[in-house]
Amino acid sequence: MGDRLLIERTERICTISINRPEKRNALSPLVFTDLIDLLQRLRDEDEVRCVIIRGCGEKAFSSGFDIADLPVDVSPEIAEAAKGDTPLDNGMRAISDFPYPVIAMINGLAYGAGCELAVTCDIRIAADDVRFSMPPAKLGIVYRWRGILKFIDVAGPANAREMFFTGRAYGAAKAREMGLVHYVLPREELTPFVYRMAQDISENAPLALKATKTIFNRFLHDQRLSPQDVQEMERLRYEAYRSEDLKEGQRAFGEKRKPVFHGR
Repeated sequence: MGDRLLIERTERICTISINRPEKRNALSPLVFTDLIDLLQRLRDEDEVRCVIIRGCGEKAFSSGFDIADLPVDVSPEIAEAAKGDTPLDNGMRAISDFPYPVIAMINGLAYGAGCELAVTCDIRIAADDVRFSMPPAKLGIVYRWRGILKFIDVAGPANAREMFFTGRAYGAAKAREMGLVHYVLPREELTPFVYRMAQDISENAPLALKATKTIFNRFLHDQRLSPQDVQEMERLRYEAYRSEDLKEGQRAFGEKRKPVFHGR
């Protein structure tokens, strides 16, 4: 795992902490590769009955995908390769396909891919002072359709549209109202509450837990898109990645200023 993920196991509960506090626990291909490997190992051992994912420190669950890892110039070859499953896609799938429940302990801000990471988990519990945001449009990025569909499932079409169109940050109470989280608690109550729930889950029958999660996933994955729909969405993302607006969004992010977009 290197030091990108910290692992703590207690009885049948495994806590995974994203350990990049200097970057507000930003995600990267290596973080997802480590996460995939760890969850596969836990699946093979079949001893852990509940996983908890959190960020190190108290400032961030995850600030999203590391902006430094986003491509500035995208060749047709890179764009074609990006149509396949990326480490981000595979990492999210490893969470949703893990046979036992996964809890997001949201102990700090959850932005972008970090917000998607949270909503990918089966149960989401947040401290009352955290914030949530999906800001891709502020950077000139078209977010992955798989991620957008997930927010539609969790928060509903109206809330998902607002989140992606505005790029606003929402407090924990509003996030709960939108369906992004199940519980909002004072920070000092967050950890004991999460571990009580994890303990309750871990004491249940493993076959029942696995079968129930499989059933939920089958219903949620029953939404299919035609090959033409997928091709069109990938075309739109490719155009955005080659745009001047994306480069301006990245420059503005690095310079800590508001971007000036021109629609080209």
